[in-house]
Amino acid sequence: MLRPPPLLLLLSRCSAAARRFLSASRQGQGQGRAVGSVLKTPKGTRDHPPAQAALRERLLGTVVACFKRHGAAAIDTPVLELRETLMGKYGDNAKLIYELQDQGGELLALRYDLTVPFARYLAMNKITNIKRYHIAKVYRRDNPATTRGRYREFYQCDFDIAGQFDPMLPDAECLRIVYEILSDLQLGDFLIKVNDRRILNGVLAVCGIPESKFITTCSTIDKLDKVPWEDVKNEMVGEKGLSPEAADRIGEYVQLHGGLDLIEQLLQDPKLSQNKLAKEGLGDMKLLFEYLTLFGITGKISFDLSLARGLDYYTGVIFEAVLLQQENDHVEDLVGIGSVAGGGRYDGLVGMFDPKGRKVPCVGVSIGIERIFSILEQRVKVGAAGSVSHGGGL
Repeated sequence: MLRPPPLLLLLSRCSAAARRFLSASRQGQGQGRAVGSVLKTPKGTRDHPPAQAALRERLLGTVVACFKRHGAAAIDTPVLELRETLMGKYGDNAKLIYELQDQGGELLALRYDLTVPFARYLAMNKITNIKRYHIAKVYRRDNPATTRGRYREFYQCDFDIAGQFDPMLPDAECLRIVYEILSDLQLGDFLIKVNDRRILNGVLAVCGIPESKFITTCSTIDKLDKVPWEDVKNEMVGEKGLSPEAADRIGEYVQLHGGLDLIEQLLQDPKLSQNKLAKEGLGDMKLLFEYLTLFGITGKISFDLSLARGLDYYTGVIFEAVLLQQENDHVEDLVGIGSVAGGGRYDGLVGMFDPKGRKVPCVGVSIGIERIFSILEQRVKVGAAGSVSHGGGL
């Protein structure tokens, strides 16, 4: 008989303890409040009783152990950043930044992620070579969906490599870290999608899209994992102003996915092979897959031309990990969780903060610990419901 993963067993026990804790807490509520008021946490946030906090600590421990195995040192940065530090780095997502009122002459904002503060930290301290990890809370004025692990306040677990190294070796190491963590957590089957911003920009160029529309078009392409191609095409034409013919040409490329064979095919493509950016990106992608083959993890990697990731600062390889639906999973409970890790290369971000524009090559990955936590919670609920319906118990 297969035994559940240790973390799942822990969460199952924790859930019962959490229910007892919340029941005891409610007995003391109701005093000192105005009649009719509701005592609650702000939208998109949550409390974590001791049992849930213990599970979170176990999850984070697994992640940190992997980061340390790969030689990273921990840093920390303020939760507040100057507003000008964050603006112009996140594309359409800039509207999700929490901006604060004037604080004694400084316009501040809550950090949106850990990558931009890291780049600011490197430029400010003139650091050109470091492997670091950072685990801390970030804030997004998003429309929360707590059952799918989307909050306004949540933890990010980041690993980044800054500095000059052999081409694509740091990128391959980041993908290996994602593979190791998702394997260690025993969440089930997963797939890591990989693309390159240069390849995507090359595709847009050969399809006749003006450079001024690259970023907004990429944001639309990035929705292909959630909605059908026809919906993506309609947005390109109706909202982004592309011609139907140009959108169809894009569709011929961005619906492709595969491995080394697809890379070789695109290197022979009459149009892409003539585009300098695309050719560079495909050459690096081939080298990346050669490293991943040596690591023995290509079975979990897919070169996916629809992957765009909507952040402005990516310049090269981008990647995203998703859990694959199991046949015996309860789709209604687990579908829609989204990616559980993502990242990419951002060689120009540090230079945006350096007075002389000096660039520091960087690549990194972020593990979606909140979404992983939500997946485990949903699985425990599904398991508990199944036990009750069959007359069983813990």
